[in-house]
Amino acid sequence: MLKFFNTAGPVNDRDHYCLPPLTRFDLASLESLIAQKKYFVLHAPRQTGKTSSMLALMKYLNEQGQYHCLYVNVEMAQTAREEVEVGIKTVLNQIGLMAQIYLNDFVPSELWPDILHRVGGHSALHELLLRWAQHSPKPLVLFIDEIDALVGDTLISVLRQLRTGYTQRPADFPQSIILCGVRDVRDYRIHSAAEKTIITGGSAFNVKVKSLRLSNFSAQDIVTLYHEHTLNTGQLFAEGVLRYVWELTEGQPWLVNALAYEVCFEMTAGRDRTQPITVEIINEAKENLILRRETHLDQLVDKLREERVRRGIEPILASESEPENLNEDDVQYVIDLGLIKPTRPLEIANRIYQEVLPRALTNTTQMTITHETAWYVTAEGLLDMTKLLAAFQQFFRQHSEHWLERFDYKEAGPQLLLQAFLQRIVNGGGRVEREYGLGNKRTDLLLIWPLPVAGSNNSPYSHSQLAVIELKILHYTLEKTITEGLKQTWEYMDKCGAKEGHLVIFDRTLDKPWAEKLFKRKRTHRKQPIQVWGM
Repeated sequence: MLKFFNTAGPVNDRDHYCLPPLTRFDLASLESLIAQKKYFVLHAPRQTGKTSSMLALMKYLNEQGQYHCLYVNVEMAQTAREEVEVGIKTVLNQIGLMAQIYLNDFVPSELWPDILHRVGGHSALHELLLRWAQHSPKPLVLFIDEIDALVGDTLISVLRQLRTGYTQRPADFPQSIILCGVRDVRDYRIHSAAEKTIITGGSAFNVKVKSLRLSNFSAQDIVTLYHEHTLNTGQLFAEGVLRYVWELTEGQPWLVNALAYEVCFEMTAGRDRTQPITVEIINEAKENLILRRETHLDQLVDKLREERVRRGIEPILASESEPENLNEDDVQYVIDLGLIKPTRPLEIANRIYQEVLPRALTNTTQMTITHETAWYVTAEGLLDMTKLLAAFQQFFRQHSEHWLERFDYKEAGPQLLLQAFLQRIVNGGGRVEREYGLGNKRTDLLLIWPLPVAGSNNSPYSHSQLAVIELKILHYTLEKTITEGLKQTWEYMDKCGAKEGHLVIFDRTLDKPWAEKLFKRKRTHRKQPIQVWGM
């Protein structure tokens, strides 16, 4: 049977190339927690394999014969919002339906309508689980997926009813309950309309003993997954491709599968099984995913509008050295969403997201910039970077005040505006790679422009014009900033193998005349010429 890489919904090994779901976590530790009658949390960003893992674990536990285990997704109750009766009714109905489908158990669906009518939504979930546990010949184990999709008082009611039954387990309540969602329950900040206050998940569900996080794929996992395609079709991945996929995705499961699906099943070149998949094709696939704003990427972009996300992301995009008022809860929230990784310093989660986020934030800006690619391409097919940056310098002088005011991420505004300008130009055939992080005090841009010469397909930079553009905000004296920036520009040029380097310094001093901010200087560092631009 023809298999494919899955990018939507749970995996199954009949249709999809996949890693065995039970290998995605420490199975022995989970079994131990369940045996100890613990309530705990499994959380991870969207589309990382949580549902696939929970369904596989339910099947495994039921086959072992020791427990009566059920997986239920409660996302449908999200639309109930603060209406507890409606929300709890939806949750009860889902438990009843899933018990019939997965366990051939009709007890919950027979019990819940009468219970809800008799005791109301604020007690019905607790009583249903109590009665079902009493009826079950084996201890109940319950997995509740998308728990953090619930809103306000509905979520509070569910958590408190589960907490109330904790002391009655296992004879009169589920022996173990796993809450599954994007965020850890301790990070919930629930606005209660009834109590007119904010209640934390930790206080509403203080019986949780542990939080487990489902990790991304490892580099070896990518090799294993892609090798399934080679075994099934005979199609090879050229040398360096699997390492490059890891560099682009850092193992984010949806990205890993989406790149492979795009190159192997969507792109004409990749559908020829006699031809190997190359780095060049992977780059085309990456750009296709970004431009189409696939659902996964669109969900991330939508999150950028949230104030908590802005507070966590903006200092990274601006590469601030010592951000003020960086809130630990905001940072943890953005980590849970999968947008950043908990490194020191904090960084955007992977190279694809590094491209997606600034491009999404400046998409409308790119569309309204009137400069054309052809204006900056020489007769030899090169990009005239000096002409390009001189044009941006004038553009920045004329339009920056207007454009920067429109940005939600104002602290990163100058960097974002230059990236929008560059993206508008390189959309004619090249690309821009970005590196930035909290505390870096700079944004590294690598402009890659393909030359009209065929070369090796095993390098992402083969036969391309490479130009490094280092962005810095003036914080100290101008000469100190230039000295520091020249060293950083040279280091990034050396890392990328670029022969051309530009250092751009944004002076955000209020009331300073443009005549003092704008300049162009030729400097060298370790015998390497670097142009310095003041803006």
